[in-house]
Amino acid sequence: MLMGNYQHTMDAKRRIPLPARLRDMLGKTVVIARGFESCLFVYPQNTWTELADKISKLPLTQASARSLARFIFSGAVEAELDQLGRVLVPEYLAAHAQLKKEVVVVGTGSRLEVWDKGRWETHHAREAEDISQTAEQLKEYGI
Repeated sequence: MLMGNYQHTMDAKRRIPLPARLRDMLGKTVVIARGFESCLFVYPQNTWTELADKISKLPLTQASARSLARFIFSGAVEAELDQLGRVLVPEYLAAHAQLKKEVVVVGTGSRLEVWDKGRWETHHAREAEDISQTAEQLKEYGI
C-alpha cells in the first residue's frame, strides 16, 4: 500500500525523487498523469493498467466518460525511475500541478499524488476541516 507524506525538492530539470520506502511497490516504471485538484497522480504500472481498462469500458456515448478519458489519457506519460529513484516530470504536467521547487508526495493507497508544497498545505488544511462530513457521505461504501 502506498501511504505516507514525504517532502522533496524538485530540481531544475524537473526531477522529483520518489520515496525510497515505496520504490519497491512502484517498480522501475510508473505512469504520471494529471490529477484532480491540480496535482499529479503517479501510478505503478499494474494499477495504471487496471484504471485504463476501467476507463476504456465507459460508454463512448456519455460526454462525461469522454471528458474523463481525455483528461486522464491525454496527459499521461510513462516515466522510469533513475538510479536515485527520481522521475522526470514533463513541463506540461509540472504546469498542471503548479509545481515549484518544494513538493509533497502523498501516498493514497493505490497511487501517489505530487503536490506543490504550498498548495498541499492549503488543500490539506481545508480537507481536514471537512473530513467528518466527507466520511459521513461515504458511509454507504462501508467506511
